Amino acid sequence: MTNTLKSSYQKTPYKLSGNGPRNISVLKEAFQNIDENLESDIYGNGAIIEDFQTKIAKILGKEEAVFFPSGTMAQQIALRIWADRKNNRQMAYHPLSHLEIHEQDGLKELQQINPVLLGTAERLLTIEDIKALQEPVSSVLLELPQREIGGQLPSFEELEEISAYCKEQGIALHLDGARLWEVMPFYEKSAEEICALFDSVYVSFYKGIGAIAGAILAGDADFVQEAKIWKRRYGGDLISLYPYILSADYYFDKRIGKMEGYYEAAKKLAERFNACDGVKTVPEVPVSNMFHVHFDKPINEIGPKLTEIHDETGVGISGYLQEKSEGVCSFEVSVGDGLDEIQEDVLHSLFEKLAKL
Repeated sequence: MTNTLKSSYQKTPYKLSGNGPRNISVLKEAFQNIDENLESDIYGNGAIIEDFQTKIAKILGKEEAVFFPSGTMAQQIALRIWADRKNNRQMAYHPLSHLEIHEQDGLKELQQINPVLLGTAERLLTIEDIKALQEPVSSVLLELPQREIGGQLPSFEELEEISAYCKEQGIALHLDGARLWEVMPFYEKSAEEICALFDSVYVSFYKGIGAIAGAILAGDADFVQEAKIWKRRYGGDLISLYPYILSADYYFDKRIGKMEGYYEAAKKLAERFNACDGVKTVPEVPVSNMFHVHFDKPINEIGPKLTEIHDETGVGISGYLQEKSEGVCSFEVSVGDGLDEIQEDVLHSLFEKLAKL
C-alpha cells in the first residue's frame, strides 16, 4: 500500500505541499541568468561563497557565517564547539530533535556528546524543563518550529525568558532554524530579532526556500572560524559548492518575501482539513507554513482512499502516512508555491472527497 500511495502522489501534476517538482529544472532556473565565466568557489574561498556568507550573516544579525553542504554537519559542529568552550560533553534538546531521531546518533558517535532530553515527546520543551536540569550542560538546542509535533512554537516571550536564563547560567543557546524564515510571520519579528536571542544559528535553504541543498551556520567571529576548521575536518570543504550556493541565493531572493503568504495560506488550508469529519490538524491553527494532518482511521483504510483522490483530482495530498497511535495516522503539509498552482474548483472537489472518508 505504501508504494502505491507514493506512486500515485508522484504522478499527480499538482501538490498541496512544497514549491514544485524537485527535478533538474530547479537548478536550470537558478542558473539561467548566471554569467558562464563567473569563477567558482574553491575549498571555501572565493567571492561566490564569501559574498553569500556575508549577506546571510547580516540578515541574521551575526558577525560571521559559514556555508555548509548540510545542516546535519553544521549542527553537530556547532554543538562540538560549545562543548569544547564549556568543557562539558553534555547538552540538551527536545526528545524529537532531528539530531536525536534522524542522524544515526552522529552527535554521540562522532563527537562523544551526550544529549539530555528535555520535557516529553508530545509537547514543546519549556523554560521549566531547562530550569529542572539536574546537571550542567554546555548548550541547549531549540528547534523553531518543532517539526515532529506539527511545527508548534513557544511564545516569543518564553523564548526571551529561555535566552535570559541560559545566559545567566552560562549555557550556550543554539537555534535549529531549519525553518526560521517560515516562523517570522507568526512572531512578527525579523530574522535578526529572533536570532539575537541565540548564541549560534543554523538555517536551511532547501525547505521553505526550495533550493537544491545547503545550510548556513552563524555566530560570532571566533565561533565561525572554529566552525570552518571543523567543516574541513568533516569533509565539508568540497572543491566547489557553487551549485548549492547560487541556487540558495537565487531561491532565497525569490521566496523570502513570500513567507507571510505561505503562512496565511496554511491557516486557510488547515481550516478546510478541520472541517472534514474525522480529520484534524496539529496545531489546529498553524503557526508557520507547516502543520500535521491526523485521520481518525488506520493507514490501511486511509491510504487507498488518498490514492483514489490523487487519481481522481490530480492533486497530491501526501506520498506517505505515519501511524501516530492505534487507529490514527498522519502526514505533514508544508505550504509553498505549489498550492498556488491548484485552481479553487479543484481544491473544492478534493475537500469534498476528503469529507467523505
